[in-house]
Amino acid sequence: PTEAEARQLLAAYIKAFETSDAAALAELLRRDATLELPPSATWFAGAAAKAGAVAGLFSPGDWRMAPTQANGQPAAAVWLRGPDGHHHPYGLAVLTVSTSGIAGIVAIADPALVGLFGFPAEPPAR
Repeated sequence: PTEAEARQLLAAYIKAFETSDAAALAELLRRDATLELPPSATWFAGAAAKAGAVAGLFSPGDWRMAPTQANGQPAAAVWLRGPDGHHHPYGLAVLTVSTSGIAGIVAIADPALVGLFGFPAEPPAR
């Protein structure tokens, strides 16, 4: 996809996650999409990847994201609301995009990545 198309897919992914819109998220993922969850060895493909991605949705507002890039691919710094009601660094989501949608998601659960990508501990204000 063009850079503009990749940015649009990333923006739609972020919106779907932040609003817990399972239908929108499933629509963005290609039928053969993959989902990897390092540092664990867990990964999913196809329908299982869609189900795994949607299972990550909680209540609207639980996730916060900010667009970035990782290895030349669209990515999002990720914060998750904790029991204290505040958002805390969670990690990074790196997308593999194509003209037909999101072909892969690598969701890295490493809070240190948020800072390493130049983001503060608190998510950007909306």
